[in-house]
Amino acid sequence: MLNHRIEVVGEADPTILTPEALDFLAQLDREFAGRRADLLAARRHRREDPAPLGFLDETRHVRNADWSVAGHVAGLEDRRVEITGPPTRKMTVNALNSGAKVWLADFEDATAPTWENVIGGQRNLLDAVTGRLDFTENGKRYAVGEEPATIVARPRGWHLVEKHLVFDGRPIAAALVDFGLFLFHAGREKPFFYLPKLENHHEARLWNDVFVRAQEILGIPRGTIRATVLIETITAAFEMDEILFELREHCAGLNAGRWDYLFSVMKNFPDQALPERARLTMTVPFMRAYTELLVSTCHRRGAHAIGGMAAFVPSKDPDANAVAFEKVRQDKEREAADGFDGSWVAHPGLVPVCREVFDDVLGGWPHQLGRLREDVRVTAADLLDFSSAGDEVTEPGLRNNIAVTVRYLDAWLGGTGAVAIFGLMEDAATAEISRCQVWQWLRQGLFTRELVEKILDEELLGLTHTDAVRELFTDAALGEDLPAFITPRAYAHHLTRVAVV
Repeated sequence: MLNHRIEVVGEADPTILTPEALDFLAQLDREFAGRRADLLAARRHRREDPAPLGFLDETRHVRNADWSVAGHVAGLEDRRVEITGPPTRKMTVNALNSGAKVWLADFEDATAPTWENVIGGQRNLLDAVTGRLDFTENGKRYAVGEEPATIVARPRGWHLVEKHLVFDGRPIAAALVDFGLFLFHAGREKPFFYLPKLENHHEARLWNDVFVRAQEILGIPRGTIRATVLIETITAAFEMDEILFELREHCAGLNAGRWDYLFSVMKNFPDQALPERARLTMTVPFMRAYTELLVSTCHRRGAHAIGGMAAFVPSKDPDANAVAFEKVRQDKEREAADGFDGSWVAHPGLVPVCREVFDDVLGGWPHQLGRLREDVRVTAADLLDFSSAGDEVTEPGLRNNIAVTVRYLDAWLGGTGAVAIFGLMEDAATAEISRCQVWQWLRQGLFTRELVEKILDEELLGLTHTDAVRELFTDAALGEDLPAFITPRAYAHHLTRVAVV
């Protein structure tokens, strides 16, 4: 017999997991779980399809037609600086007070999805919007200031589930949990979202239908929700117009999710030799093609184009900071000159650098939507010109990839999803790139398994979760096949309180 109420496995926080909120999640899951499963199956079939990637013939009419998206609303007019981070209590205060225009409250790549983090993050956002987020830690008072950043929540991707909420005998889609709880409690006045990991316009259509139904259930006027889509898969790069079109009544813009984009390239082209991550900058031709197409597409449709992440973490070394800040400045100057309307940083210390660059370009304007970039002409061959990045690979690059992956996994298993490693803020996306490159380089015969295992043994020394990290790394980077993601297995075996069968 099916259970038509949600079963909570774990602590049932009465503030967040109210009967009404759980009923709302149940309605969303009941109506959309089947379509989600079908789309995930279609993803798997696409990866097995030998047909080359390209712009879709069947949607040419969408690309050629004259239409625009709903665009921005109050709170999202000016997005020149956006800061990202997990919705922990301290990060919530620091991000909202950072001087950034927008805070991406990240339930996805920057959050280790322990049950405590998932529910605690929702509670922190609710406390922030209701003025209750005021606490003291180590003698320092934390409270949200008078002009906080606009909160934009990023739910987990369609491929993940939340095993602590069970409906009809199966876990609910994590995307619906994160979206639904934020909208129900903290996001009704400003229901703004970032949508991650979309691979095609059919997945965007599902999100739009979720938005329509959610607004209907809660009595919110249709079109109130605003979503910004991360273009962070190579397949989605060929469907930017189509994704905007499907979400047009709720869409605010697109973001250049550079790290996941590179990860997607590696997954979809496992035999393609790419250089180590440090050399895969935004100036290599295939990445330039991707970002210029994004700006051109967005502005033609009245949507914001938001640039990529600056992941540098300021240190106590002034010389190192000077070098790093200059690299960040150059990156943001390139984005602003290309027409982006804003960009991301991972640390409050980078907000002034990013803001200064965009202030110089924008002046008194909140965005650059008037720059249509009609000069941009990007072909499928441009997006697929991976050889333009070169192919230089070194043993230090191999060691860095292994070190980043195992250090990140160790922190993630301990409940931390955004980790400063070697001066950069690493999250699940950068760990995915790192382990994927190890797998590729082994497959291509650039290094031996013996060398990789030797370095792995050395880098595991001193970690807290040594055995679990070794198991996860071996499965994700040393197996015959490349898992689509490292986190689902890690979550199921190590972060959930539900027994793994």
